Parts: sequence; C-alpha cells; structure tokens
Amino acid sequence: MAIEWSGLSPELLVRLDREAGQPLRAQLEGSLREAIRDGRLRGGERLPSSRALARELGVSRGMVQECYGQLLAEGYLTSRSGSATRVADITERAASGTPVTPATATARLPADRGLIADFRVGVPDLSSFPRADWAWAVRQACGEIASADLGYGDPRGSAVLREVLAGYLRRVRAADAGSERMIISTGFAQGINLVLRALIRERGVSCVAFEDPGYGSAESDETVRATLAMGLRAVHVPVDEEGLVVSALAASGAQAVVVTPAHQSPTGVVLSAARRHALLAWARRQGGYVIEDDYDSEFRYDKEPVGALQGLAPDHVFLVGTASKALAPAVRLGWVQAPAALAGAVAGEKEMSDRGSCALDQLALATLLTSGRYDRHLRRMRAVYAGRRAALVEAFATHSPQLRLTGLAAGFHAVAPLPASADETAVIAAARERRVGLYGIGDYRAIADPAAPPALVIGFGNVSERAIGPAIAAIADLLRA
Repeated sequence: MAIEWSGLSPELLVRLDREAGQPLRAQLEGSLREAIRDGRLRGGERLPSSRALARELGVSRGMVQECYGQLLAEGYLTSRSGSATRVADITERAASGTPVTPATATARLPADRGLIADFRVGVPDLSSFPRADWAWAVRQACGEIASADLGYGDPRGSAVLREVLAGYLRRVRAADAGSERMIISTGFAQGINLVLRALIRERGVSCVAFEDPGYGSAESDETVRATLAMGLRAVHVPVDEEGLVVSALAASGAQAVVVTPAHQSPTGVVLSAARRHALLAWARRQGGYVIEDDYDSEFRYDKEPVGALQGLAPDHVFLVGTASKALAPAVRLGWVQAPAALAGAVAGEKEMSDRGSCALDQLALATLLTSGRYDRHLRRMRAVYAGRRAALVEAFATHSPQLRLTGLAAGFHAVAPLPASADETAVIAAARERRVGLYGIGDYRAIADPAAPPALVIGFGNVSERAIGPAIAAIADLLRA
C-alpha cells in the first residue's frame, strides 16, 4: 500500500554533485530510477511538484519537468491531468539499465492484479462496508462508555454486546441463547480454538471430526493446523446431498465435530432434518459435542431460513458466529454461544488468550444492532448478492449451459461441477492466464483424490455484477469437456 504523505509537496532526498562530469539532469534521472528500482520509492507514492523539487535542489523547474517527462516515458512514473506525479506500480524492476516501458510494467504486475474477476470464496463485498454507520456507532460508543469500563473487563466480553447478541440470535437464528453463556472472540478462528481447548481441558476430547469436503487439510487450512497443534487427532467425515454422513461420524471415533449445517461449506447443501436428528442423537448418546460454524446464515434467497442447530440441543452444541461475512473481516469480532456447563471454561480460555476483545468495537457492534442499522445493512447486502447470484446464473446459462450451478440457496458462493474428464488444476491455471481467478473444490478436500469429481467453487461476494458476465464468457471454452 502506498503511503499518502500529508502536505502539498512531500520531501525527497536527492543529491546532485556539481563537481561531477555528469550533467545534473542525468544525475537526477539516475537517482530517481535507482530509488524506484530498489524500493525506496514505492508504487503509488507521490513525488514533489516540479517547482518544489527544483527549489530544493537549486535547479531550474524546466530541468525537473524534463526529467519527470523522461521517466514518465520509460514507465517509472505516472501522471494524470490535475493530479500529482506518482511512482508507477511496478513490482519487478529491470536488473539492467534497460528502460521499463508502460507495456512491460503492466505485464509484470502480480498475477492477481488486472483480473476481470476474482471469484475468491468467503470474501464479502468489501466496498459495501457501512463506513458511515460504523463511524457513527464508534462515536456513540466513545461518548457513552464510562471511564471505569475502559479498563480490563469481563473476559467474556461486553455485557451489553452479549445481551444484544443473545437477543439477536434468539430472534434471527432461533438459537437458545443467553448472555451468561456468550463469549466474545476476535473472529471465528479464535472462537473455535477456545472451544477446542476447553473441550480438551474439561472433557478430555482427543479426536475432532471435520466435514469432507470442508476445511481441507492441515497444509491448506489454519483451523485444521491449529487443531493438530493442540495435540488433537483430526478425522474427516464425508458429505453427501443431505449433508454430513452421521453414520460415518459414529464410526470415526470422534468426540466432537465441526459442521456447517445451514449452508455446507463448500457444497452448499443444507443438513437434512433426518441428519440433524441423527447428529444430535449421536451427541447425546456418545456425550459428544457439535461445533456449529454459522458462517453465512444471514444470506438466504430461495428457501425459508434454517434455524441454528444449537436451538435443538443447547447442552451439546457450541454456536460459533462472526461479523466477518455480514460486515467485513477487518471487524475482528465473533462469538461463542456455549453449553452452560462449559461456558466458564471457554471464558477461562479467552482470559488466558488475550484478556478480552476491544470494548469499543464491541459497543459499536451492539449499537449497530440495537439501532436497526445492522439489519438495514443486511437487507441491502441481500439485494446486492441476489443480483450477483442472478448474474452468475445468467452468465452460465448463456456461456456454459451444460453446467448446472449448485449450492445457491444461501451465502455468496456456488459450486460448478466440471465434466468428469476435466483437469481442475489445469482449468484454474488456464483461467488465470485469461485474467479470471477460479478456485477448485480440491482445496477443500482433506486428502487429494484423483477420482473425486472435479468442480469449481465460485465466490461472487466481492465481484461486481457487471464483471461476472465477461469473466464467464472469457473462460467458457475451458469449462467444456
């Protein structure tokens, strides 16, 4: 990220040697080239105005303008009418003195720049973060918080936010929620880690199951990696068209299982009623625990909302949620609704971890929730994602009608099964060459299986609606057998 220096003209250290035989203009050009090549001046940074630099160096403004003009022609600088001269965003510099042309500079940008669309999964529309509402909520929190509440508080989190969140989860997710059983975390990753550590300490849990496809392997997922680092054994249970295969879970030896029942990640299937009852029966029979990842339940389209599994068995289910999908990952707030018998243990793990999450951010989130601005933002985003979802369906119907998208009932990703003969990795690589970012379901599998059906997992949360059609058109031939 380029630093935006304040002031009308940022200072720049350039030395000119008037005793040298080299012309001053050549010295200035060479100094700026070298500063850009070695990274002292970085892409996007603003240079001093020609008048200011000329005054600082004791040279004519015309000479500086000629120098800037030459570096603009070589691609080292960029300039627009009415705007400051800036360093070009070039990530690889020529090792020799050969000028870097604008065309070369574009070719050398990182692979993810200049994409028509990047269908990365799990990223919400970052440009739609409710900045004004969040700023208003932070001001409200700063104005209302008591001085005594600025110290180290309850490790479970703000009593205000816990009460508000419990009410929200009861109202929206049909959860059996109570503030005394709520622990505020810094997102989902910390929430699940707190739960697992509490289960190890209090229940002697030694084996945890994950859906497959789901989080993937330890090489590709930090949650599985953290699980193994705690000394737990991780097993992987298959998912079919009804969700987690509970019979396979029962045979796995796991004492706890992590599930995404409302919208399975990544397949998008909803855990069927029969499987829900079977899963909870397993937990009661085995004294096991279910960790419910409620990651994108706010966004549903064609079907009735699915209530949280936790509402059916609060003594055996941990409900773990986060503001990352509804607002943005930068809002590092999540929550754990724990069984009454283990809420204290989870709170104890939180206290040992970091003594508690930012109180001001917690109060800001509580203010958003109680003011109705959070619900208003969700309603707006449902409409935005529904539009992108429709654009994706239309693009596939137009350019790749042989493929049937699945998993579209909720969230902001879909699954596109590829022809059985397709090479998932090759399709993704070829699409990248055409400036389209694609991702395969293979990344979500715990064990690589060459015989597994190839498929793409297509996130549309952070892709503009107008980019979806051209992106799919650009890769349509790659999606055929």
